[in-house]
Amino acid sequence: MGKLKGFMEYRRALPVDREPLERIKDWNEFHEEMSAEQLSDQGARCMDCGTPFCHSGFMLNGMTAGCPIHNLIPEWNDHVYRGFWRDAWERLMKTNNFPEFTGRVCPAPCEGSCVLGIIQPPVTIKNIEYSIIEHAFAEGWVEPKQIAVRTGKKVAIVGSGPSGLACADQLNKAGHTVTVFERDDRVGGLLMYGIPNMKLDKRLVVQRRVDLMKEEGVSFVTGTEVGVNYPVDKLLSEYDAVVLCIGATNPRDLNADGRNLDGIHFAMEFLRASTKAVLDGTEPVLSAKGKDVVVIGGGDTGTDCVATSLRQGCKSVIQLEIMPKPADFRQEDNPWPEWPKVFKVDYGQEEAAAVQGGDPRRYLMMTKKFIGENGRLSAVEVSKVEWIKQEGRTIPVPVSGSEEIIPAQLVLLAMGFLGPEAQLLQSLGVEQDSRSNIKADEKSYRTSVDKVFAAGDARRGQSLVVWAINEGRAAARECDRFLMGCTSLP
Repeated sequence: MGKLKGFMEYRRALPVDREPLERIKDWNEFHEEMSAEQLSDQGARCMDCGTPFCHSGFMLNGMTAGCPIHNLIPEWNDHVYRGFWRDAWERLMKTNNFPEFTGRVCPAPCEGSCVLGIIQPPVTIKNIEYSIIEHAFAEGWVEPKQIAVRTGKKVAIVGSGPSGLACADQLNKAGHTVTVFERDDRVGGLLMYGIPNMKLDKRLVVQRRVDLMKEEGVSFVTGTEVGVNYPVDKLLSEYDAVVLCIGATNPRDLNADGRNLDGIHFAMEFLRASTKAVLDGTEPVLSAKGKDVVVIGGGDTGTDCVATSLRQGCKSVIQLEIMPKPADFRQEDNPWPEWPKVFKVDYGQEEAAAVQGGDPRRYLMMTKKFIGENGRLSAVEVSKVEWIKQEGRTIPVPVSGSEEIIPAQLVLLAMGFLGPEAQLLQSLGVEQDSRSNIKADEKSYRTSVDKVFAAGDARRGQSLVVWAINEGRAAARECDRFLMGCTSLP
């Protein structure tokens, strides 16, 4: 695989990004594309390692190691190195329904488990994946495939995020008649309204794939919330099987004095309003313009809030993280092939540094209370924390005398999610586990309700887009087996 000694001849390279001060003026994607020659050199670095952990896809010490959908990474790296782009695309599509999504928004656990990463920077797998699928679209290879034989079975999928779309795509290929229900006004779930346009273009990328699925026979029903304006009894009676792909959209809240003040919002509420305004060509109903913004929580969602606030013209933005700053290099308790818990500067922090002169993140910070006047937020009181072991647990303890007041007219809570919303599950009578996720069998993906399956974040908890695709594919396979007695789906 790759070029003999290629990893010794070529250094890791990434595509150039547009300058931060320029890209915050619009909502367009900010990565430039690399030439075929540059990509060939990067593919050549794939080192014929013998045991490619990059496509292993398992949980190690609570973190994802390798690719959860088991992409055939060394194979398509080799094809790109040799210039066999169509072969690379065909290999990629064997395992991934939507490489145009993962090539943009996946954090690339494959690269964290790349064997080359033990001694050098890993292969640029994510960018090669993105380049393969975009090359295929540009060449016209990606065309709707007509399904020759229909089974006569009808399947309803609730939710059109990455797990729902992957499940629908697979079941449609198996010949079933698939209808996807989405409560929002546009298809895509997290892909449409949870990820900002500058990371994943909605019209050029998400809608392109949705339109392709429509041409292949998948039906989408938007503005329809099952259990609210579409009865669950009707769903169960009209379809031979139902797959719940509703995500883990119940956000973690912050119980602090002043939480009821106007100006404190969940991150997804803010990001949805922003993306909808971009797509509709209107002003957002919730805006950071002219405000001091405090983002509470790290991760991709916190970064997206920082970047969105800057594009809306905020006065300032600060990001508070209760955890300590990660180390610059892997520590002894974080060996390869675990996901590397190291310090990174993501696009939002890079943009904030360009505007404000420094990284907006402040580590080991706890929010003590929200301060306001006449019912509106005006500031946040915070303090530093120390992590101390008590009774076998490590907990954050405020540092006395470290309190300070930070001006804020907008606070965005980006502290993760606790599980799926309960209303639909209660209406269906679906059992939930101790973490409030849908309780579904690990192998069959079946819930406690006959002919009802579950996949994605709603089943496994908040996770990566690539895990959602894995779950959607697996649930489709087991749903097909349930309907037909056997299955040929991978």
